[in-house]
Parts: sequence; structure tokens; C-alpha cells
Amino acid sequence: MSDPTSKSDATARLDVFKTYKLFVGGKFPRSESGRVYEVTDTKGNWLANAPLGTRKDTRDAVAAARKAVPGWSGATAYNRGQILYRVAEMLQGRREQFAAEVAVSEGVGGKKAAALVDAAIDRWVWYAGWTDKIAQIAGAANPVAGPYFNLSTPEPTGVVGVVAPQTGTGHSLLGLVSVIAPAIAAGNTVVVATSESAPLPALSLGEVLATSDLPGGVVNVISGRTADIAPTLASHQDVNALDLAGAVAADGPGSARALEAAAADTLKRVLRPALDPAAEDWTAAPGTERLLAFLETKTVWHPMGV
Repeated sequence: MSDPTSKSDATARLDVFKTYKLFVGGKFPRSESGRVYEVTDTKGNWLANAPLGTRKDTRDAVAAARKAVPGWSGATAYNRGQILYRVAEMLQGRREQFAAEVAVSEGVGGKKAAALVDAAIDRWVWYAGWTDKIAQIAGAANPVAGPYFNLSTPEPTGVVGVVAPQTGTGHSLLGLVSVIAPAIAAGNTVVVATSESAPLPALSLGEVLATSDLPGGVVNVISGRTADIAPTLASHQDVNALDLAGAVAADGPGSARALEAAAADTLKRVLRPALDPAAEDWTAAPGTERLLAFLETKTVWHPMGV
């Protein structure tokens, strides 16, 4: 029998294709349905099979996110910053893999893909630095007439459902990081519906998060049909807020209009998408909008001298 590692047989070996899985509660389950869907590059060439997440998978992810809220929101801001920085470290270690996935997912060249991955790494670092500064810009000591201290402090909203960017420059990884990182930096937990056509960087990001000291359930990644996953997030009573970055403007089950209407039944906070999501440039410098979008303000009165 010939040695399969010998030079004569090297060209005959078969590639070991990766089996992508969901990321829920810090674990990697297959879809509840057992089904997958084909992911192709921008030219229609097959890349991989991704798990076809269902409504049941989405509900499981919400349950995991809810369970993680007390621990994550109760952690010190400094500790959250350390963990986000650790994510950047781990992503840096897998830079080449992510550059290859971004290149085939978005149809860009190697240098462009590497630049987008570098920008995603830098964005994790940027939001890591904000974790212990949010209270300084969102909180205040309020002047009041009377012998009282009156303080307003920001607190996380809770579970945030995210429709990941589907289009735009750098959407598959950089856009994904740009919507996940600010939500968890502020102390929220997240369930994200990945880009339907380019889910591979998001599913691989789950592997990075699992090795980055991030508690299980803080970020949950579901791939599949956005029109199936997003409405479940919008109507779920245990989801406190929605980021509709990847929702389309046109009418339909997964449209921004339909998702806002479903969210209204449970009084969710909703961050609307850009007027033209396809024109969104995720390489642009981030602001504090998404950091502040999913915070509640608690006001405390305290008598002086007590």
C-alpha cells in the first residue's frame, strides 16, 4: 500500500472540506432541522454548505442570550474591554483564513480582503477601548432644586437581535463586527442573523469568539434565510431591541417595515437601517451611535447628607 503522504500521491489527495455550524450558547450545534444550504462565491462557484437555521434555532439562541445577560451586564466595564481586546488578538492570529473567506465571499482581491480583515481587528480594539468610557458620555450628574444628588447612568437594554449587513463595502466581516461589537461593549447580549449570501466569515467568527474568554451566550450566530430568522427575532418577547442593519427597504417578510411592525407589539427599541444599505461603507470610521442605541438610562435620587 502506498504512503498517502508521499510526493507521488500528493496531487491525488482530496481536500478536507469544512463543515460549518451555528454558534449558540458558546457551543457549535448543527441546525435543528439538520439541513444546510449551498454558499457560493460571487461567480456562482460552490464554496461550502452552511447550516440552515430555523425558528427553533433562533429561539434557542435567544434563550442562551437571555441566560447570559446577568453575568455579562454585571461584569465590570474594564473586564468587558479585556475580552473584546482578546477577540482582536485571536482574530489577528487567523488573519489569513479570514482574508481568504472575505475575498471569496465579497469577490475582492487578496490585498483588499486583508485590509478589510485588518479593519475588523482594529474595530474590535476601538470598541474595547470604549467599554469603560460609555458612562462618561451617556451619564450625568443632574442639577436639581433641592437637597438631593440626581445621577443618570446608562444600563444595557438586554438581548439585541441583529440582522447582519447583507451588502455594502466590507459587509461580510467588517460590517458584522461593526454591529456586534458596540452592542456587547455596552453590556448587551446578541443574536445575529448572518448575511444570507456570505455567512462564512460570520460562522468562522464564532470559532474566534469561543476561544476569546467571551462567556457562552453573549454572542449567538445563526445562518440561513434572513426572511425566516429575522421575523422570529422581531416578534420574540424575550428580545429587547433590534438592529436592522441588513434589513431591506422593500416590503416583504424580512423587510425593515415588516420587522418594525412586529417589534412594535413588544415595544422593542429599533435601530433602523440606512436608506440604501447597498451603499453602506462599513470601512468608514465608526461613531458612538451604535454604542448608545441599546442603552437605557437609570436616574437615581439620593438625599444629601445621608
